[in-house]
Amino acid sequence: MLDGPYARISILRPHDGDTVDFEAGYIRHLEWHRQAKDPWTWFGWTIWAGERQRWFIYATFGHSAAAFDNPVSPAEDERDNVLNVIRHGQFLGSALYEYLPALSQGTAQPQPTARLELTTVDLVAGAESAFEVAVSAEQASLQSETLWYRMIAGGPVPRYLRLRPRPNLAAILQNEQALPESVHGLIAKTTIEILTLRPTMSYGLP
Repeated sequence: MLDGPYARISILRPHDGDTVDFEAGYIRHLEWHRQAKDPWTWFGWTIWAGERQRWFIYATFGHSAAAFDNPVSPAEDERDNVLNVIRHGQFLGSALYEYLPALSQGTAQPQPTARLELTTVDLVAGAESAFEVAVSAEQASLQSETLWYRMIAGGPVPRYLRLRPRPNLAAILQNEQALPESVHGLIAKTTIEILTLRPTMSYGLP
């Protein structure tokens, strides 16, 4: 159940040569979530194409602000993370984002498709309003699921993410969706990565 616009998106990098144990440890940690009856959904993706190839992204979507003050057993969650995950990988970032429905086609939570195109857009300072106006003008022309999020905390701002869930690589490559030309002068950097959904490293997928 989605009860708000906020998402947490975090990154882990398995230690070199330790990927198998990392994945096994993360799956054990998800079992802790099951036993704790965690009501949240957790997506797990491996970066398939990009400079961060093989890194792992985990995320939860569709929460109210208050929900982040009441996660399931945070101290026990951390203890289990230390036991099963940290020894095999490194936490490299965690950020909070707000879903922007006026720019998007879909809901605050992506569909659990096999592939996901992740576009990270870093803007020049002060360009947020102009960028959102320009992208929202294209919203009516979106033909498939396209989700925009604005970073609230956890990294350099202004930063936006665009998630495009797709069933396969062909759907990504054959339906390239460029950003509006009017925003090019507002952008400091754009990064596009392709992610692979890991169902066994996810929890509570719809």
